[in-house]
Amino acid sequence: MRQNLGIASLLSFVAGIVNVVGFLAVQKLTTNVTGHFALMVEEALKINLNQSFYYFLYIFFFFLGSFSSNLIIQITEKVMDKSIFIIPVLSETLILTSIAFLHVDYILANPNLIACSMLFAMGLQNSLVTTISSSAVRTTHLTGLFTDLGIEVSQLFFFKAKGQQAKLKAAIKLKLTIISAFFLGGILAGLLYSEFKMKTLLIGSFTLLVGLIIDYINVQIRLKKLKQKSMDHSRNFSQID
Repeated sequence: MRQNLGIASLLSFVAGIVNVVGFLAVQKLTTNVTGHFALMVEEALKINLNQSFYYFLYIFFFFLGSFSSNLIIQITEKVMDKSIFIIPVLSETLILTSIAFLHVDYILANPNLIACSMLFAMGLQNSLVTTISSSAVRTTHLTGLFTDLGIEVSQLFFFKAKGQQAKLKAAIKLKLTIISAFFLGGILAGLLYSEFKMKTLLIGSFTLLVGLIIDYINVQIRLKKLKQKSMDHSRNFSQID
């Protein structure tokens, strides 16, 4: 659960930034596809097929990001089991950093390309965190989170066993962490966007890199502890002999 909290905090914060920056820059939702599906159908019914196709592309690129992330994870876990998320996270970082340095005229002239790129990055992220948390965490949208939170809070009135209460409270804490981090990222992006424009995304890129560094340090600490434990076990076994 502690690992899930760390993942949730960092990635939800990044998603909050992307959500606000994407909307302010190109007036598109760039962290989820629910609204795009409704708009795609609406435009299709109006026989506005060109715009309907763009909404389809938004949905497809989120799907493509999710597909690519899990494909990468499935391939890399056979080679480096403890670092399966490095490539998806670095890919997301590269996408956000590249968008941050695009000229404003290019962004204004290509809003659909920018939206597709950001949705691909969010698909990468959501698939990654869903996979490594065993579906316990979603970070790019809040609908499911508030649904789960409502269910879990209501269950507190009925599940009275100590173990059940502890499990529910841990799950609620996780959901509240994700929601709070998402809002924090969004508020920060809203405050900074007028001054820094798309470069606000660099905060998200920096956060992802910090997350990788922290995880690398934690892995090294765990490996060192396991090595020390193995050495102590071998030493005790030798003394018994």
